[in-house]
Parts: sequence; structure tokens; C-alpha cells
Amino acid sequence: MKKNIVYLLITFLFASNLAFAQSDATAKAILAGVSKKYRSYDVIKADFTYTIKNPQANISDSQSGVLYSKSKSNKYKVAIANQELISDGKVQWTYLKEDNEVQVSEIDDSSTALNPAKIFTMYEKGFKYVYLGETTIGGKKYQNIELAPLQTRSFSKIKLRIDKVNKQISNIVVNDKNGSVYTYLIKSFIPNVKVSDTIFSFDPKAHPGVEVVDLR
Repeated sequence: MKKNIVYLLITFLFASNLAFAQSDATAKAILAGVSKKYRSYDVIKADFTYTIKNPQANISDSQSGVLYSKSKSNKYKVAIANQELISDGKVQWTYLKEDNEVQVSEIDDSSTALNPAKIFTMYEKGFKYVYLGETTIGGKKYQNIELAPLQTRSFSKIKLRIDKVNKQISNIVVNDKNGSVYTYLIKSFIPNVKVSDTIFSFDPKAHPGVEVVDLR
């Protein structure tokens, strides 16, 4: 199951990035504020915890990960569970550490492409949404929004918890149609982090013996 964790993460979180669908006006305003702030950043770093639970299938697993995203250039790096997903905006590398294998593919630039660089704007197309009200956790106020896909997908709903002051998504809960619940807790969010652009590419020479599988 570990080999599929990055793909599950992308499938459920990193969706499209176009115009809002018609929906709850309060939710729309909150999400527009989140998008505007996120798009003002250069490179962001987010540490997160990924958890999957399915009582019927006796599944319970948790992993930690880190995301670097430069959305303006369509560049990203996701590291989780002995895997890395890296893109320089043109090429994508999927590095499987345990197998010492890297798969190379072209980036899909279509409007429906799954893209980790768009994690914090993934709700902008293909969903209707409703505002669920505020909650206070540890002295912080959070705004809660529920998303439902406009078209048939593998999941039934997504819940977002948004830091009201910072206008940042702090928690994402995805319910799929098979009874699994995927939770993504953003543990830290650093905007405009200073990193070398080399972080968004994969150098085979730095990984002795790596098998390169070119899928282009």
C-alpha cells in the first residue's frame, strides 16, 4: 500500500485550478481569500500528516510528509513514505526509494490534470461547497467548509478547516465511496521559503545505481 500513498494524496487533493462553481456565497468568499493569499507567495513549504482509516477493511495507517510548491512555475516536490514526486514544470520524476527506481514522465498541462503545485487551490473547479460555521481549537478560530464534486468521482465529499486569521487550510478530510477516510493535517506552513531551484529536479548522478524508467 505504501507505493500508492503519493498517488492517493494527489488524486484526492491536487485537482484543478480554474473558476469557482456556483455555490454558497460565504464559502466562496472564504475560499477566494485563501486562493488570493496563496497565489501571492513564491515557494511554500508545508509539513503534513497523512492518515487513512477504513474500519470495514481493518485499515489504519499514518505517514508524515513534506511539500514544496512553486505554483507560479508549476514546480513541486512531495516526499512521503519513501517516495518523492518532483517536477520542474515540464518533467515529472517519481522516485521510489526502496526500489531505487525513478519513473520519468511529461507533465500533463490539461485543465483537469492532477497537480501538487495546486494543493491549496484544488477546490476552485469541479465542486459545490457550503459553509459549516466556525470552531475554536486551541484558542484559534477555524472556518469549516464542505465540498461535494459536481461530477462522479471516487470520493463523496471533502471537508476543509481553514485558519480564519491566516487564511490557510489547516486540515483536509476526504471521504471516499468505499468507506475510507483520508485526513491531511497541515502541521506547518512556511510561505516564501528560500530554497535552491534544484529541489524541483531529480539528478540520477546523486543516486548511485538508480534505475531510470523513461515513460515519455
